[in-house]
This record gives sequence, structure tokens and C-alpha cells, in this order.
Amino acid sequence: MSSYEAFQEEDYSKRFDLALWKKVLRFTLPHKKYMILLAVFMVSLAALDASLPLLTMYAIDHFIAKNTLEGLPLFVLIYLVIIIGFSLVVFCFISIAGRIETYVCYDIRTAGFKRLQELSFSYFDRKPVGWLMARMTSDIQRLSDTIAWGVVDFVWGTTMMAGIALVMLYLNWKIGLIVLTVVPMLAIVSLYFQKMILKSYRNVRKLNSRITASFNEGIMGAKTTKTLVREAENLQEFKELTGGMYRSSVLAAVQSSLYLPFVLVIGAIGSGLAIWFGGSGVIAGTLTYGTLVAFISYAQQFFNPVQELARIFAELQNAQASAERVMSMIETEPEIKDDPQVLQQYERVHHPPQNGKQRGVSTTRVMSQQDRSVPRMRGQIEFCHVDFAYKEGQHVLSDFNLTVRPGETIALVGETGAGKSTIVNLACRFYEPTGGIIKIDGTDYTRLPLHWIHSNLGVVLQSPHLFSGTILENIRYGRLDATDEQVVEAAKLVHAHHFITTFENGYHTEVGEGGSLLSTGQKQLISFARAILADPALFILDEATSSVDTETEQLIQKAIDRVLENRTSFIIAHRLSTIRAADRILVLEYGKIIEQGNHHDLLLKKGHYYNLYTQQFVHEHEEVMLGACQA
Repeated sequence: MSSYEAFQEEDYSKRFDLALWKKVLRFTLPHKKYMILLAVFMVSLAALDASLPLLTMYAIDHFIAKNTLEGLPLFVLIYLVIIIGFSLVVFCFISIAGRIETYVCYDIRTAGFKRLQELSFSYFDRKPVGWLMARMTSDIQRLSDTIAWGVVDFVWGTTMMAGIALVMLYLNWKIGLIVLTVVPMLAIVSLYFQKMILKSYRNVRKLNSRITASFNEGIMGAKTTKTLVREAENLQEFKELTGGMYRSSVLAAVQSSLYLPFVLVIGAIGSGLAIWFGGSGVIAGTLTYGTLVAFISYAQQFFNPVQELARIFAELQNAQASAERVMSMIETEPEIKDDPQVLQQYERVHHPPQNGKQRGVSTTRVMSQQDRSVPRMRGQIEFCHVDFAYKEGQHVLSDFNLTVRPGETIALVGETGAGKSTIVNLACRFYEPTGGIIKIDGTDYTRLPLHWIHSNLGVVLQSPHLFSGTILENIRYGRLDATDEQVVEAAKLVHAHHFITTFENGYHTEVGEGGSLLSTGQKQLISFARAILADPALFILDEATSSVDTETEQLIQKAIDRVLENRTSFIIAHRLSTIRAADRILVLEYGKIIEQGNHHDLLLKKGHYYNLYTQQFVHEHEEVMLGACQA
């Protein structure tokens, strides 16, 4: 059911990765003002909390032991001020920690999304959607939650423990040291549980990715599942995944729950030592009752933060598993990126050029050429002894050579796996050759800015993707500063205006998620209008008419004939009737050009193209005749 089976996820083995957490905590730097305030409030809270046993000690030794009420009003006033201050500090730190959690979550998600926008196509070929979704949602949420509240509890806990230890040593250093002898025992137990808990949580996060992937494929493939009657089998596979998640989660929870009782037992030992030696001091007359009560209270309070830190410790194991996965994504470098020297040379075009509003739609070109800081792409593409393999040792292209003249329309024909899409992907620099070079307008395209190349592209795919929003917004996606009039003109040029105006809301009609409220042909025409609006110098049509009806195909074909004039273009098509007007048709087989020429010349050769065309023509003719007979 899931493509996740073929995907090998990274394995992590470090117990506590300090370098990793340093990278994660960098996301708090833009909010250091709040982090400082949070630390101040937490230290204040710990100080106020630690002062309460001292007040109890004073009350016992001064009021109870001496049987006097002298100074009681002032004592009560001080006590009330401390309690009110304690409450205000709690309110402030909760409010600030909530802000930090929100800000950090936003920053990490933004960094993750930004990196996903930059990564090369090959990255998405290797990573399942569920893998990415799990990192962008649950992993980031868990990580930001731990950063905010984990920091709160950690600062409070460590400050509290340090303060209590100092006070105990000040009150009676001998008893204080005796109580603190249990700390090494606690450290040993913590190290033992750390490795065990972290391993379990890593497995939980890994299974969570698989379940997210299964959810995604189940939703995307719902129609296929129903038509193949695969509901029961898919449910069984999903149950196996969730069953594994259940078992791993229970194991992690049990291991975490075992840790806390050990901490409680060690804490009880510390309190017992305080009672034993403190009580002996009271009997011997070397310790007051108030000091003994304070010691017992401090011994218990000392291990309250320890228990809280134990909980944080368990959460950190879970959060580190999330941090490893999130940071591995954010730190992944794009396989295809500009050389620093190229960026320096073309600094002004490092970002996609801004489209000027002065451009208007015409019958031959939707928009006139904009003013650019580098020349507009002329469209000469040269493949020079190009090799390419998606996987090492499995060459798709080998010593491939091709020169495309500016404004030339190239049609690519061949069986599945012949290399058609590979040639187009390489020309667009979605991938780079593993051998040889590709030139654009005479320059090795690795010496040209990637953004400049892509800003000169227009791509229409077999299965176009529309974004949630209106038809107007989806067409304008090709050029965000386009006016409504320019959007309408682009739609008219591809013959989409007619069906758009039949909707009640016209161009403001919602298309639904992925264009689900429109037909395949309507989505294709909108995608075509979007590409035209971008005014590309290099146009790619990848099976753009294979999923539409004959009438829509004719409309698109008319648009193709008009808009491809004076533009370099690649057309991949199974319907050979759509490429008859191409300047040159390349017939491919196993990454080699076995025939090339225009439609007329190739038919005269009566070779491979001739056979493909006549077979398809006969088949289409039979379908037309059958439809006429049924009518």
C-alpha cells in the first residue's frame, strides 16, 4: 500500500547530541528578549519557592518555640507579598513560554518550508510525502513545545536545585552533604534510562512517518482503492502499521514510567537521611526544630525539581528524535544550486526577475519582453556528449548530443523509458548531467543563475496542479503582478475564457483542493493560461493533451500553434496528431535518437515514426467510425 517500504530512513545513534541542540536553540535567538525575561522569571520563581521553608523555619523557631506573637503582623505581610509575587511570576512565565512556543514553531516551519522550496527534484524522488509531512507537522510541534516548556522547567529545576543545595549547606553543611550523596546515584540511573528511552522514541517517530505516509496514500488513492476493491487489504496493512506504532509507544511509555519511580525512591532516601541525621541533631541540641523542618522540606523540594527534570529528560529523548529528523531536512543542501561565483557575477538576477506591469497580451506573444539586467533567454539549447543516470550505473542517456535553435519546436516521441522526460528535465536544469555539458545560448548553464533559467520557463504537465483558491488566482500565479485584464487575455488566448464565464462567479470561482472542482480539461487550460502569462522563453508541454477530450485537445492545439511562435519549445506527446506542426520530431529509443526530421520527412522515410503514426491513425480512425455508428 505504501511506497515507504522502498524508502530507507536515516538511523541515529547518539545518546545526547549537544551539537544538534545548539543548532535547534539557534531558533530562539530572534526571541532572545523573551528568553531572557523567561530566565529572569524562572530564577525569581525558584528563589521565591526556596524562601518558603525559611519562613516556616523562622515561624517555628521564633513564634512557636518562644511562644510569642511579637512581629507576627510583619511576618504575615512578608508572607503574603511573597505569595502574590509568586503568583504574578507564574502568570508571566506561562504567558512568555506560550509566546516562545508559537514563535519558534513558526520559525522552524518557515525554515523547513523554505528549504523544501529550494531542494532539487531528486530529493522529492527519494523522500515519501508522508516522511515530509510528519517532519513539517508533528515533529516540529513536539520540538517547539519542548524548546519552550522544556527550557522553562529546566531553568526552574536547575536553579531550584542549586538554590536549595546552597541553603542546606549554609544551614548545616554536614547534613547538607549527607543529603546530596544520593545525587551520583541519580546520575547513574539517568544515564542508564537515557539510552533505552531515546532508542524507543526514535522508533516511535520513524513509525509515525510511515503511518503519515499511509494516510497520505490512502487519501490520494481512494478512488483506485475502491475500483480495485482493496479496502480490506489496505485496512489490514494500516492496522499492522498502527499496531507496530502502538507496541512501540507502549514500550516507550513503560520505560519512561519506570524512570520516575527510581527518582522517587532516590528522593525518599534523601529525605530519610535528612530526618535521620537532622533528628539526631535536634536530640543532641545542635539543631533547632525549625531548622529540622526546613531541612526535611528542602530535601523533599530538592527532589521535586529532580522529578520534573526526570520528566523533561524523558521528553528530551522524544524531542531529540524529532530534532534529528527536522534538522536533517533543514540542513539538506540542494543537489543543484548556483556556484558562489555565479551568484556574485549575476547578483542582480539571483532572484526571479520581477515582471513589469507594462507588458500586455498579443496574438503572438502574451507579453512583450521585460527590461532585464541580463539578456532575455534566446532559447538555443545544446546537449554536448551528455550522460545521465537517476541511479548510479543505470544510464538513461549516454553520449547524447542535440542542438536546438532559438524559436524551434522540438517534439519528443518514443516508448515509456526512452528518455523523453529526462531530456526535458535536463534542459530545464531540474536535474544536471552526470557527464558532458548543456549550454543555453552558448553558455554552460551551470554558469548561469538557476533562478534566471527557471524564470524563463513555462511548463504544462499531463496532470496539472492547481492551488486552492480562485481561477483568477491560479492563472495569476504565473505572474503575480498581472492585472485582471492580462489574466483574462491569457485565458482567451488558450480558449479558456468561454468555459470560465459559464460559471456563476466567473474568474472568482473556487477550484477546490488541487483543482478538484474542475474537469481535467478545464484544469489543463487554466494551467496553460498560467504558463502563457509568465511569458516564457522556453516552453515545455509534457503530455499536455493526453488526458483531455478531442474538443479540448483541438482548443489547446490552436493555442499551442499561436503561443509557441518565436519560442523554443519541447513537446512530449503520445498523440502524434498534436505534433505534426513541430519543426523537428525526435524519435527516441533507449536514450538514443533513432530518427529525426519534420512530420512530412519522417513519413516519407517509412521508418519507426511512420509505423507509430499509421498504427495510431488507424486506431483513432476506428474509434471515430465506431462512435459515428453508435450515434
